[in-house]
Amino acid sequence: MAVTTSGETTLFVCVTCRGQTTDAGHDEQPRPGTRLLAAINSTLDALREGLAIEPVECLSNCNRSCTVAVTAPGKWTYVLGALDPDLHVEDVLTFARLHRAHEAGLPAWRERPEHIRKNTISRVPPLPSRTPEEVSQQ
Repeated sequence: MAVTTSGETTLFVCVTCRGQTTDAGHDEQPRPGTRLLAAINSTLDALREGLAIEPVECLSNCNRSCTVAVTAPGKWTYVLGALDPDLHVEDVLTFARLHRAHEAGLPAWRERPEHIRKNTISRVPPLPSRTPEEVSQQ
């Protein structure tokens, strides 16, 4: 995994995702997750500016794959699913840029692409900036 610069937003793309309609008998074809990664990487550099794009193996969302996760230090992490590599590249990148632009990584719901609004699997709070001792004293 590549090292990202401090504050950089990372877009993790599951490359093992098979997708909802993939026939298991067609293993010679690239998996939809791999196709999604390739499609994201082939977009204009300006659309990916400030984003680290990282392939990962399995985000454990197989029932609603293709799946990506968007995160940054000190910000909320989002897991997004039910993505189609032929339809949702722009949606994913738009959401990642909105996440990057928001101080806490919480883009306004209405600003998110419709497919992302309907297919957000989870959001995870940032790790506490306090020490474990400070957390346990509360």
